[in-house]
Amino acid sequence: MKVLLSAFACEPGLGSEEGVGWNMVLQAAKYHEVWVFTRTFCQPFIEAELDKNPVPNLHFIYFDPFGWSEDWKGRQGLLQFHYYLWQIWAYFVARKLHREVGFDLVRHVTYVKHWSPSFLALLPVPFIWGPVGGAESAPKTFWNEYSRRGKIYETLRQIAQGVGERDPFTALTARRSAMALATTEETAQRLRSMKAKNVQVFSQVGLSEAEISKMAEYAVDLQSPVRFISVGRLLHWKGVQLSLRAFALANLEGVELWIVGDGPERSRLEALAGELGIADKVQFWGALPRNQTLQKMGECHALLHPSLHESGGFVCAEMMALGRPVICLDLGGPATQVTDETGIKVPAVDPEKAVKGLAEAISRLAGDQALRERMGQAGQKRLKEVFDWDVKGEFFARLCENVLAQNQTLRGGK
Repeated sequence: MKVLLSAFACEPGLGSEEGVGWNMVLQAAKYHEVWVFTRTFCQPFIEAELDKNPVPNLHFIYFDPFGWSEDWKGRQGLLQFHYYLWQIWAYFVARKLHREVGFDLVRHVTYVKHWSPSFLALLPVPFIWGPVGGAESAPKTFWNEYSRRGKIYETLRQIAQGVGERDPFTALTARRSAMALATTEETAQRLRSMKAKNVQVFSQVGLSEAEISKMAEYAVDLQSPVRFISVGRLLHWKGVQLSLRAFALANLEGVELWIVGDGPERSRLEALAGELGIADKVQFWGALPRNQTLQKMGECHALLHPSLHESGGFVCAEMMALGRPVICLDLGGPATQVTDETGIKVPAVDPEKAVKGLAEAISRLAGDQALRERMGQAGQKRLKEVFDWDVKGEFFARLCENVLAQNQTLRGGK
């Protein structure tokens, strides 16, 4: 099968969007002949990797509108504008290439967001959209927890989502999708309201077999104090303020909280730890390279991740791969990954109830080593069965075959 993938973010050796793009591409090339559209910015990283590890059946096409090959990180407005123009550009490149190659199927891979169009849906072949996310939002009851900057961010985010969903080309992308995959049920509901057909919830999060095997080697140190860890950028919607308040409410002797990451909320969070009287039990490590972050995670006994809106949550999958339980809110991507067997999901009704629920979960796991071990083992099993990239690759191979077969049946019927 000749397949065209649109992967604006695609880079080896990284997590998040870039990692999703790269791993989706590698998996697709195991089963089909694959052409990949991505940014010129990614070219040196991709070609360096392919020089060391060539991949048959894989063809990259690099381009950027007007030769704009900057990274744009830290400049969200320019990045999103560039992304939209890139999608338009991709259609004209694809239309010409389709006449030469004759694609059987097209799929949008990254960015993983539902409120921006993929103009490749206009090509005269079956189109698979996603997985896409982005409809997740923090319950309004939590907005009072935010700084002024956080409230402005959430307001602008909701406006951008609303405008994006009303873009006629986004609506056209939804309607023309032969299959629309959503990262969470929240996004699935929005896709259905946009008239997308065949909507299915399927997480974009994955880990390679090598990563899963490596993480399984991090044994728990039973002699160390029980440690909880929060990992990620220190942003208002990551919910680290809830972690601190819950940790203070639990008030457990000899239990520590480690926080790995940096961001605009750090000084506010450090001040909050002091106000709560837990500064001596909380360690802020700042931003660390991935290998050091994994090392810190391996030295801890459970993940505390009360993110308020997140379509992914790679750190939850990584912690399960390490054989550690996860505490999260029953929201978004983390709630899709974590089950009652692998962790504790706390209802996100309002901040006070959430903090109380998180504190109870902290106390429960801190005092029950057997429970931690049982949940950790269940998490590793779930990772191998659901979030292994090889498993996901098989799923998408079958999906492509089914979509193509259905399309041929429909065309035959006409």
